[in-house]
Amino acid sequence: MMFLLDTNIFLEILLKQDKREDCEKFLNDNIGNLNLTDFSLHSIGVILFNYGKEDIFQRFIEDVIPNTRLLSLPMDLYKEVINARKNFNLAFDDAYQYSIAKHYSLKVVTMDRDFEKVKEAEIFFL
Repeated sequence: MMFLLDTNIFLEILLKQDKREDCEKFLNDNIGNLNLTDFSLHSIGVILFNYGKEDIFQRFIEDVIPNTRLLSLPMDLYKEVINARKNFNLAFDDAYQYSIAKHYSLKVVTMDRDFEKVKEAEIFFL
């Protein structure tokens, strides 16, 4: 099974939050099957820079990026983001993640309960 990791999985680890160990275990157990969107990468960068943690972002780039496939949504599929918004009432970031997962046939790994609205997608909650 190939997985699309939601931004919150990485932030849980990088910001040393409560579910850090569960997220680390999932990543370690699934090396070779991990995917990350360009949106998540940029969001992680923005958040870490806002916290003054550029050094952590540097380590993230060095450690995680070589073990994940970085994905973007083809421009002609951005209408799918809008459809996901309309169909499931998702925020832009979640609609983008959903659209990428659907396009690449990936299972979304998240802690975001907003994905419970999406009955047709494969979602794995940590």
